[in-house]
Amino acid sequence: MRTCTKCGVPQPLENFYKAVGGRDGLRGDCKECFRARAKERYPEVRDREIERAKRWRDDNRERYLENQRRLQQSPEGRRKNRAGHLLRKYGITLEHYDALLADQGGVCGVCGRLPTTGISLHVDHDHRTGQIRGLLCFRCNNALGDFDDSPELLTRAAEWILQHRLQERVEALLLRRA
Repeated sequence: MRTCTKCGVPQPLENFYKAVGGRDGLRGDCKECFRARAKERYPEVRDREIERAKRWRDDNRERYLENQRRLQQSPEGRRKNRAGHLLRKYGITLEHYDALLADQGGVCGVCGRLPTTGISLHVDHDHRTGQIRGLLCFRCNNALGDFDDSPELLTRAAEWILQHRLQERVEALLLRRA
């Protein structure tokens, strides 16, 4: 146990960050107090810290790129990237995505295909409202986009295919009779 120098609350040692210069190798303030102070101070130092990080990235380009590659190749890095993408683009969490996938039985909502190994199903949404409709494979999601999400165009496309299949059957019957 150790007492925080800021809040004065005795806490377990794991509630303190490490500090190389500290007598016992730990900071004097607990993690919660440190984070609160850092959050309060951030608006004052934001621009300077962003500039410092950019300078380091530019000065250490190879090391930065290697760190990025390593992170993107790790399972937790891929999962973090996916979670960030889903949240930014669709406003959903990875857990919400997994629930949608489970509700659909793990397959595309249109064709029923399983997702390709290493490629997840796409989040299908109405581009006008942003409303999520479900999860689709690349081919089905692309097809809907190519038809501008228009039920009329999709119906006309289905009628076109049916008309030509019927025509093929008629021609096949006529060939058999001849």
